[in-house]
Amino acid sequence: MGKIFVEDIRCYAYHGCMDEEGVIGTNYSVNVVVSTDLSISAESDKLSDTVDYVSICKIVQDEMAIRSKLIEHVGKRILNSLMKHHPSIGTAKITLTKHKPPIHGDVSRVSVEMESSR
Repeated sequence: MGKIFVEDIRCYAYHGCMDEEGVIGTNYSVNVVVSTDLSISAESDKLSDTVDYVSICKIVQDEMAIRSKLIEHVGKRILNSLMKHHPSIGTAKITLTKHKPPIHGDVSRVSVEMESSR
Protein backbone atom coordinates (compact mmCIF):
# COMPACT_ATOMS: atom_id res chain seq x y z
CA MET A 1 0.00 0.00 0.00
CA GLY A 2 0.96 3.61 -0.43
CA LYS A 3 -0.49 7.07 -0.28
CA ILE A 4 -1.05 9.73 -2.92
CA PHE A 5 -1.24 13.33 -1.71
CA VAL A 6 -2.86 16.06 -3.83
CA GLU A 7 -2.49 19.24 -1.84
CA ASP A 8 -3.91 22.74 -1.97
CA ILE A 9 -6.44 22.30 -4.77
CA ARG A 10 -7.72 25.87 -4.96
CA CYS A 11 -11.31 26.67 -5.91
CA TYR A 12 -13.61 29.66 -5.83
CA ALA A 13 -17.06 28.51 -4.73
CA TYR A 14 -20.37 29.67 -3.29
CA HIS A 15 -21.04 27.52 -0.21
CA GLY A 16 -22.62 28.83 2.95
CA CYS A 17 -25.81 29.25 4.92
CA MET A 18 -26.21 32.94 4.11
CA ASP A 19 -27.79 33.98 0.80
CA GLU A 20 -24.95 36.45 0.19
CA GLU A 21 -22.43 33.60 0.16
CA GLY A 22 -24.28 32.15 -2.82
CA VAL A 23 -23.73 35.43 -4.67
CA ILE A 24 -20.33 36.63 -3.50
CA GLY A 25 -18.48 33.34 -2.94
CA THR A 26 -15.01 32.91 -1.46
CA ASN A 27 -11.78 30.98 -1.81
CA TYR A 28 -11.48 27.36 -0.74
CA SER A 29 -8.66 24.85 -0.69
CA VAL A 30 -8.83 21.07 -0.55
CA ASN A 31 -6.18 18.52 0.40
CA VAL A 32 -6.73 14.90 -0.62
CA VAL A 33 -4.90 11.80 0.60
CA VAL A 34 -5.77 8.41 -0.88
CA SER A 35 -4.41 5.03 0.16
CA THR A 36 -3.99 2.54 -2.66
CA ASP A 37 -1.68 -0.22 -3.88
CA LEU A 38 1.20 1.58 -5.58
CA SER A 39 3.30 -1.53 -6.20
CA ILE A 40 1.87 -2.22 -9.68
CA SER A 41 2.33 1.33 -10.99
CA ALA A 42 5.78 1.53 -9.39
CA GLU A 43 6.82 -1.45 -11.55
CA SER A 44 4.83 -0.75 -14.74
CA ASP A 45 5.30 3.03 -14.98
CA LYS A 46 1.76 3.20 -16.47
CA LEU A 47 -0.78 5.85 -15.55
CA SER A 48 -3.56 3.31 -15.96
CA ASP A 49 -2.12 1.35 -13.00
CA THR A 50 -2.53 4.15 -10.46
CA VAL A 51 -5.01 6.77 -9.29
CA ASP A 52 -4.61 9.71 -11.69
CA TYR A 53 -3.95 13.02 -9.91
CA VAL A 54 -5.79 14.88 -12.68
CA SER A 55 -8.90 12.81 -11.96
CA ILE A 56 -8.68 13.62 -8.25
CA CYS A 57 -8.50 17.35 -9.04
CA LYS A 58 -11.42 17.12 -11.47
CA ILE A 59 -13.60 15.35 -8.91
CA VAL A 60 -12.83 18.03 -6.32
CA GLN A 61 -13.52 20.86 -8.78
CA ASP A 62 -16.78 19.29 -9.99
CA GLU A 63 -18.13 18.78 -6.47
CA MET A 64 -16.98 22.23 -5.32
CA ALA A 65 -18.99 23.75 -8.19
CA ILE A 66 -22.26 22.43 -6.68
CA ARG A 67 -23.51 24.86 -4.04
CA SER A 68 -24.13 23.55 -0.53
CA LYS A 69 -24.89 25.25 2.76
CA LEU A 70 -22.29 23.24 4.69
CA ILE A 71 -18.74 22.35 3.73
CA GLU A 72 -19.33 19.01 5.46
CA HIS A 73 -21.88 18.23 2.76
CA VAL A 74 -19.40 19.10 0.01
CA GLY A 75 -16.73 17.00 1.71
CA LYS A 76 -18.96 13.94 1.81
CA ARG A 77 -19.78 14.34 -1.89
CA ILE A 78 -16.07 14.55 -2.73
CA LEU A 79 -15.33 11.39 -0.74
CA ASN A 80 -18.25 9.50 -2.31
CA SER A 81 -17.16 10.49 -5.80
CA LEU A 82 -13.51 9.53 -5.20
CA MET A 83 -14.54 6.10 -3.95
CA LYS A 84 -17.03 5.61 -6.79
CA HIS A 85 -14.66 6.57 -9.61
CA HIS A 86 -11.55 4.83 -8.23
CA PRO A 87 -12.27 1.31 -6.94
CA SER A 88 -8.59 0.81 -6.09
CA ILE A 89 -8.77 3.44 -3.33
CA GLY A 90 -8.89 1.79 0.09
CA THR A 91 -9.13 4.97 2.13
CA ALA A 92 -9.65 8.59 1.15
CA LYS A 93 -9.20 11.57 3.45
CA ILE A 94 -9.90 15.21 2.67
CA THR A 95 -9.38 18.51 4.41
CA LEU A 96 -11.66 21.20 3.00
CA THR A 97 -10.87 24.78 4.02
CA LYS A 98 -13.03 27.88 3.63
CA HIS A 99 -10.90 31.03 3.62
CA LYS A 100 -12.13 34.26 5.23
CA PRO A 101 -15.51 32.93 6.41
CA PRO A 102 -18.13 35.60 7.12
CA ILE A 103 -18.33 35.05 10.87
CA HIS A 104 -17.93 37.52 13.72
CA GLY A 105 -14.38 37.86 14.93
CA ASP A 106 -11.02 37.74 13.24
CA VAL A 107 -11.03 34.26 11.65
CA SER A 108 -8.84 33.52 8.63
CA ARG A 109 -10.25 30.08 7.81
CA VAL A 110 -12.39 27.15 8.92
CA SER A 111 -11.76 23.54 7.90
CA VAL A 112 -13.32 20.10 8.07
CA GLU A 113 -11.40 16.85 7.83
CA MET A 114 -13.30 13.78 6.69
CA GLU A 115 -12.35 10.20 5.82
CA SER A 116 -13.95 7.27 4.05
CA SER A 117 -12.86 3.63 3.83
CA ARG A 118 -14.04 0.57 1.99
